[in-house]
Amino acid sequence: MQRSSETIGTIAAALAKAQAQLVNPEKSLVGTVRSERGGADRAFRYAPLSSGLDIVRKTLSQHEIATVQTTSIDATAGIVRLSTVLAHASGEWITSDWPVCAISETSTPHHMGAALTYARRYALFTLVGIAGEDDLDAPDLLSPTAPETKTDGPAGNKKDRVNGGRGQSVQQGSGGHLATASSTPSRPALEPEASAALREKLTAELEGVSSPEQAANWAHRVMGAKNSLATADAKHVEQAFLAKLTFLGSGSQEQSTSWHERERRQRRRPRTRRRPAVIDKTVLALPAPRRIRDRDHVKSVAKQPCLVCGRRPADAHHLRFAQSPALGRKVSDEFTVPLCRGHHREVHRCGDEAAWWHKTGIDPTGTARTLWLKTHPLPSAISRAGSKVQNEPNLEASSP
Repeated sequence: MQRSSETIGTIAAALAKAQAQLVNPEKSLVGTVRSERGGADRAFRYAPLSSGLDIVRKTLSQHEIATVQTTSIDATAGIVRLSTVLAHASGEWITSDWPVCAISETSTPHHMGAALTYARRYALFTLVGIAGEDDLDAPDLLSPTAPETKTDGPAGNKKDRVNGGRGQSVQQGSGGHLATASSTPSRPALEPEASAALREKLTAELEGVSSPEQAANWAHRVMGAKNSLATADAKHVEQAFLAKLTFLGSGSQEQSTSWHERERRQRRRPRTRRRPAVIDKTVLALPAPRRIRDRDHVKSVAKQPCLVCGRRPADAHHLRFAQSPALGRKVSDEFTVPLCRGHHREVHRCGDEAAWWHKTGIDPTGTARTLWLKTHPLPSAISRAGSKVQNEPNLEASSP
């Protein structure tokens, strides 16, 4: 049963745009329809609910449409009912009710959960307009339907068979099992020679399967041919199929385990930092300016009086205009002058430091050079000072 708000113009327009972008989900699972009248089984592919939800949510959310699915108990009809709602940001909505199972099925949560998943997929896919499984409405043309036969057992209450209940004839699976040979005793069997030849052909095809997805597609394709084999040959194909699935599953698990093991080893391996090679940029064709760091020289500059007002103590101020700017790096320590705390803050707050020094009438670069040479004298000055000391007469030795 379908219900909606008083007006649906806005949500209909948004849903039309969303449906132009919606695509059918990939049918990655295989299910089998068991015939209740003795006919041949039929396999079909279907898409899981999770893949459909991913596509629907991603597309509808772009058009401000939300999906909500809730359950309720209809005591009058004696069933559990599922309500699927499409709600738009404008306040308009469209909802659809879908029967899930009989209330008696709530005593078996596993059956009720399977029926609820079945109903959620059908209700959501139908409401947004996508297909999640193969169309099985056409009759089975490969094998004729056998006449209905009576059985000694009780027929059961068919009214309780709703959406995958205990009496449901649709059994869904992930493609991991083929129908057993004894499930359809009335299927037409081949002659022993033809059955053996078909068995060898199917086994040879199975050897070329290299992934679980290919195995599922192969099982869906050869289901009808496998059902026509003799009982022993069908059992042989089923065992080969199960062995192939086990091999493919163990191979992917070993590959995943080896990948995780490599990741664990790489994390345990100690990381050694390589020191980058030091490059002498002064010998380049376009040498970069040197940025010398000398903590003793900076302390020596800070002991001097302020260059502007003569106050003490002073801070060692780096002349920012003395060298080209670099990201996060000060100029070299050789371009430092003493400034009191007040003038130091003032020069940092001004926008143009060179203009600030010009306004004070002081050339700080000359003072910085003089202070630098005091702590880092040139080699020629050191040699001259040494020779001067040697040439001075020893006054203590010449005194009487």
